[in-house]
Amino acid sequence: MPNLFSFFLLAFLLLQVHDSNAQAPVTKPNKPLIQAIQSAPGFIALWKFDEKEGNKRMAVGNGTFSLQEMNGTIPRIEEGPVSGYSIQLDGSSYLNLPHDQTKKLNIHGAGKEVTVIAWVKRSGEQTGFVGGMWNEYADGGKRQYGLFVSLPHYNGGDQVCGHISQTGKPTPPFPYSIDYSASKQTVPKDQWTCIAFTYDGEYIRSYVNGEFEAREPELIKNTAGFEGYPDGLTQSKNPYFFPDGMGDNGSDFTVGAVLLKRGMGNFFKGQIGGLAVYDQALDEGKLKELADFE
Repeated sequence: MPNLFSFFLLAFLLLQVHDSNAQAPVTKPNKPLIQAIQSAPGFIALWKFDEKEGNKRMAVGNGTFSLQEMNGTIPRIEEGPVSGYSIQLDGSSYLNLPHDQTKKLNIHGAGKEVTVIAWVKRSGEQTGFVGGMWNEYADGGKRQYGLFVSLPHYNGGDQVCGHISQTGKPTPPFPYSIDYSASKQTVPKDQWTCIAFTYDGEYIRSYVNGEFEAREPELIKNTAGFEGYPDGLTQSKNPYFFPDGMGDNGSDFTVGAVLLKRGMGNFFKGQIGGLAVYDQALDEGKLKELADFE
């Protein structure tokens, strides 16, 4: 009897271990998507965010571009469409790469192009900066290029917004930079979404899940009463006409927040599962291909 009892006990324990393993989450990188990201024209860097919290987040591509955690550690979540992982941003932490280490990320000059693409699951409460070289305060502003979700002040609430600046400073005569595209589609909450913007040296375009939707010219909020615009400014937000190019303005490369007058702000809340930068404006076909990978 003792031997029979031991046999059944061992069998029961093995079944428990088997069930536990069967229920454990399987985290695997999406290798075809990673390869497609890296093989797209103008590829500079991809952050897969598969490192454990407390570590620098390293890129693959034309440099490691080691992003340092700021304002505390940033958890790694076992979920994400690129590497199987993502970072969880709580609205106070962010990642930073000092300006002197940006190298090929420092895209600037007349006629230069850029694409920033990311896979995000946003909580949806507020304006969120995803990634780029964007600083709204130091030395009057060091804006250059940046991917945002929800910039409502100039008709971009809950939408993908691609920001470009030549001077680094606000857009005259307005108090802030107005020069951003805003997708016609809104970005859903608590749902993985591929967001992107491109700049071809003339037009900024914003995309949701690889799809571009044009917006008709519209009256832009908060522009009335300024010099030259007594009734406000009317323009299209997607595409957004901006032939001035990107300045070499000295910003750090950040993920999840930008420097404002009050300190770091525009914190992204939610998960980011991948972020890539290109020095070419990818076309809609390529962005749709990247967005549609399962």
